[in-house]
Amino acid sequence: MASLVRRIICTTKAPAAIGPYSQAVVVEKTMYISGQLGMDPASGQLVSGGVLEEAKQALKNMGEILKAAGCNYSNVVKTTVLLADMNDFTGVNEVYKQVFQDNFPARAAYQVAKLPKEGRIEIEAIAVVGSIVDATSAL
Repeated sequence: MASLVRRIICTTKAPAAIGPYSQAVVVEKTMYISGQLGMDPASGQLVSGGVLEEAKQALKNMGEILKAAGCNYSNVVKTTVLLADMNDFTGVNEVYKQVFQDNFPARAAYQVAKLPKEGRIEIEAIAVVGSIVDATSAL
């Protein structure tokens, strides 16, 4: 049986892991991006300004991880958004649409009891490494 290659993605342009995990892992053409908080990579602290600013920073951090793997937001096929308060959902959608403008990835969103560092939002993603051609199918 052929071995699969696991490549660990790490960049100083996104916050360092705050536990025993990698920023992202690529196996074959699939990249699994760990949940990103709205943390400033330089300070390791949450950005100020509330959930919308944290969402912008979390997505920026994700973008840096994607870039480190030779990808961009168009490579993302699935995200999971974890919110401390589901009442923030509509505002977060507006921030999300600034990054994902069309051919949106599949997504799930949940309210959770608590996030690390008292964050208001965490976003994880699955991306496909390589060139992508979009095709829309409607039944």
